Amino acid sequence: MRRRPDTPLLPIMSTAGRAEMQTTGHSASINAPEGVNRRLVQNQRREIILFALIALMIVLIGLRAPQYLALTSVDNLLTNAGFLVILVLGQLPVLLTRGIDLSQAAVLAFCGMLLAMLSQVMPGLPAVAYILLALVAGGALGAINGVIIAFLKIPPIIMTLGTMSVYRGLVYILSDGAWVSSHELSDRFKGFPGGQDFLLPNIFWVAAICAFLVWIGLSYTRAGRNIYAVGGNPIAARYAGIAQRRCEVLVYVLSGALAGLCGYLWTARFAIAYTQAAEGREFAIIAACVIGGVSIAGGRGSVVGAILGAFFIAIVETALPFLRVNPFLQLAIIGSVILFAVAANARAERRPGRQILRRGGNEPMAGGQKQAERAS
Repeated sequence: MRRRPDTPLLPIMSTAGRAEMQTTGHSASINAPEGVNRRLVQNQRREIILFALIALMIVLIGLRAPQYLALTSVDNLLTNAGFLVILVLGQLPVLLTRGIDLSQAAVLAFCGMLLAMLSQVMPGLPAVAYILLALVAGGALGAINGVIIAFLKIPPIIMTLGTMSVYRGLVYILSDGAWVSSHELSDRFKGFPGGQDFLLPNIFWVAAICAFLVWIGLSYTRAGRNIYAVGGNPIAARYAGIAQRRCEVLVYVLSGALAGLCGYLWTARFAIAYTQAAEGREFAIIAACVIGGVSIAGGRGSVVGAILGAFFIAIVETALPFLRVNPFLQLAIIGSVILFAVAANARAERRPGRQILRRGGNEPMAGGQKQAERAS
């Protein structure tokens, strides 16, 4: 249908108020700060509600099963939450760029097995060396994902689903299907991840340091702003001169590096390396991100929200056995939580992006444009 000559032509914005724009022949404009501030307020409100929900869950579970609040149970909770937080911090930037990494658990298993076998050959290596090697090995596996996705344009879900199987198969090849048991691991290998500082497990402190570094990177660096821009509007990011391929490779390297780190911590903490390590944890990682308000459509999410989502999942997983819930029912409960969170996110994202039709015509118009025309 042809546009009437007196009708201003404006681009349809997915989120009203994201950018300032002017109408043709009119002086009305839409201010970006209003939309941005509204989105920030919504995210903060969601995080506050999630934090309150987590606190309420802990209180109710403690009343129902007092042994859940014992020191050993709290230590297990912080340890499990620490593992999940590290993996979620790697998944967060990937989701922000409209990608997904399903190979994290396989990278974890491969790096854990690799370093466990290395500890048999070089038992004198310090924990710092294992940490650095885990970061390098995991980052290399993540770089394979990033380079192929960025340059060959293979959909991330297909690419990482394939490498998930490849990396898991490499664990079998590397170990010949055998386990590495506790007595085969060196004391230096097991020492740091199994220890405590200031009454809290070291894994919790490692997760806290990773969270701080990722928060700084996403909030106060150019690379972090570029990641949000690429996920929020890839076309605008390309016109702005942002190197999208570099961002895509970077986020997958980070995801792989943190998964590799988690592989060493996981293997050393539980003092065993086996081929099925962390199998199926991909669903918990995605669930934690979604519950924390990270958009699977890209461009929206925060470190605080992702961490809260990780703690929510960790509390559910560790509390259900204390409540004597059937293990098979536990999977159904976690799956239901994922579906509910995805549905809630989809509904929240659909509200600001509604299109408004002109009276007497079929041409869609952004909600902000309607306000601009009324103002004129």
